[in-house]
Amino acid sequence: MKNYKLLTPGPLTTTETVKKEMMFDHCTWDDDYKQITQKIRSGLLRLAHVSPETYTAVLMQGSGSFGVESVLTSVIGADEELLIVTNGAYGERMIEIASHAGIRHEVYMEDYNRIPDAGKVRKILADHPELTHVAMVHSETTSGILNDIEEVAKVVKDAGKVMIADAMSSFGGVDIPVEDWGIDFLISSANKCIQGVPGFSFIIARKDLLEESAGKARSLSLDLYDQWKTMNVDGKWRFTSPTHTVLAFAKAMEELEAEGGIPARSRRYADNNRLLIEKMEEMGFEPYIRNKYQGPIITTFLYPEDCNFSFSEMYQYVKERGYAIYPGKVTEADTFRIGNIGEIYRADIDSLCSIIREFLEVKENER
Repeated sequence: MKNYKLLTPGPLTTTETVKKEMMFDHCTWDDDYKQITQKIRSGLLRLAHVSPETYTAVLMQGSGSFGVESVLTSVIGADEELLIVTNGAYGERMIEIASHAGIRHEVYMEDYNRIPDAGKVRKILADHPELTHVAMVHSETTSGILNDIEEVAKVVKDAGKVMIADAMSSFGGVDIPVEDWGIDFLISSANKCIQGVPGFSFIIARKDLLEESAGKARSLSLDLYDQWKTMNVDGKWRFTSPTHTVLAFAKAMEELEAEGGIPARSRRYADNNRLLIEKMEEMGFEPYIRNKYQGPIITTFLYPEDCNFSFSEMYQYVKERGYAIYPGKVTEADTFRIGNIGEIYRADIDSLCSIIREFLEVKENER
């Protein structure tokens, strides 16, 4: 199979050393393995800037959506109600989860190119005192927008509600002081900014609220409280864990620290993003998000007005030369997306843009 780098929001390109960790087969019951799980959990709390007396970390088998579903279906009781704040496909996935699980919910929906307004959230909570929880995506990779979750969380906590943050594509690549911002449950995934591989999600959770959720879960496998209760004893997962992914993630966490932690990684991602936008604009590609809320994770670009442009042709051309980019997910415009997280550096952005420029020249000569 031809090798290429992933310019996507995850799974992403990992280091060779992270990949090599998966060459070892480990037993789930082994004490060494359970200690690796415990080390990951404590490391995640440090990255989240939370106190282990107040917060805990729970690892959950499955993709990021499994983690989101685990939280929503475990901590919101039958007599409680959720406000879902959304401006993209992943907020809309929360609506699907709530609908499937029979969770009572309201929706505040913004356009994909606008951040949700904390003032509107305040008014909704005031008008609907029955709402008990609020859920929102931080980095909405549908568009690449980085939502102002800090301001929304402040409003939520002022109203005495529970704040749930989907930080799938931002945690580890954007510094998030979880406790200071008032986030009660934060969800992310192994194959995102910490630069591991797919296989499990993780939840940073307020202990008292997690304890209150006992018996509320609508699912056996995704019962967040029961997962925590078992894991908290000695690091044992309730059901079979993705051992190779866990080993790779432990290595990825070491490499994040060696790079300089979240601040250094965030700078690299942001530098990649700025360079990408600059070079793409030089070629006539306009970013879909054109303000300070463009996040450092992935950028959505509008198709050029040139009717000769074909994304599928460009995708194949770029892939054959070493990079995979992403189709668009915005519904009201023709777009494509380019991520810059993972083991991606300035040289990769330069190389990618040279390939795209070459593609455009080839298409121009075909006219």
